[in-house]
Amino acid sequence: MIEIDGTYGEGGGQIVRTALALSALTGKPFHITKIREGRKVPGLKQQHVKGIEAITKLCNATSTGAHLGSKELQFAPATIKAQTLSVDIETAGSITLLLQSLLLPCIFSEGKFRLRLRGGTDVPWSLPIDYLSEVVLPQLRRYAAIECKTEARGYYPKGGGKVDIKIKGNFSKDHLESAPALMLASPGKLIHIKGLSHASSDLKAANVAERQAHAAKYILAKLGCPVTIATEYQHTPSTGSGITLWAIFSHNTEDVDPNNPFRIGADSHGERGKRAEIVGEEAANKLLAEISAGAAVDQHLCDNLIPLLGLVGGSLKTSVITRHTRSNIYVTELFLNKKFVVDEENKIISCKNNNF
Repeated sequence: MIEIDGTYGEGGGQIVRTALALSALTGKPFHITKIREGRKVPGLKQQHVKGIEAITKLCNATSTGAHLGSKELQFAPATIKAQTLSVDIETAGSITLLLQSLLLPCIFSEGKFRLRLRGGTDVPWSLPIDYLSEVVLPQLRRYAAIECKTEARGYYPKGGGKVDIKIKGNFSKDHLESAPALMLASPGKLIHIKGLSHASSDLKAANVAERQAHAAKYILAKLGCPVTIATEYQHTPSTGSGITLWAIFSHNTEDVDPNNPFRIGADSHGERGKRAEIVGEEAANKLLAEISAGAAVDQHLCDNLIPLLGLVGGSLKTSVITRHTRSNIYVTELFLNKKFVVDEENKIISCKNNNF
């Protein structure tokens, strides 16, 4: 039984999500205490409970403590079975955070998986669905065929977003030695910046999506590369808006190698009283900061890639080593019996490729 301190690093739900993913994949049970103990409302939230329920179905697990407010969880996985999973978080709880528990077990297991998820797609304190689709998934597609469709957006507080994901892995967990290592050092040459600015349909008359996009594009024009930002409106249960930007790099040509993607991203969410121009400017300035760092992996992509780096080995250079990244290193080392090497000065994280 792996014992986990829920207060380590960022001390939030990230530790629980990563533990669930690696437990299901490795077959190792765990016991975590002091879950979100330092938060204003400690313990498991609705999205965490729904995530535990989903991963329980995926690998026929047993658990104790999987209820709202619980600060302790014991989880024992069995065998992962290819299937279609439908999960309704029933709030604006983040779909992308829920996927942090589900993606790796599906990618490195045999068979086809389909995840039909309902909840928040663009909510504070989590990855927007477009960031997942355009920055995270291109890296994961090195190891699996992944289709991701956003059928509806869901903003805070009512959610209602719908995402449909299909996964067919290329490497099972028993043959990871044949999976390519994750090598992400220099990003290469910046060749294009793309983005998607979106808002609920009740904000269309105020041109919110266009104003967000224009403000971002004005700032990014100084980079001297093409900037293409699409706009979109949808009927949604709650009013909301946001923008996600991603920079595309290439090492050898003016074209992007789909088998060796280099992308970094940034985003910003709208909120009541926050001008659309400020939303666009925030996302653009965040992206500029990431680009100026000269790293191949932005700070949010980094923490998402740590469990994968532990599984396949390799090295990455990031802009900032966050507490979320340190939390994921802590949990990944526990499950995989591996040691990460962290070059604090150059912000390079590496891990050897060997079986767990």
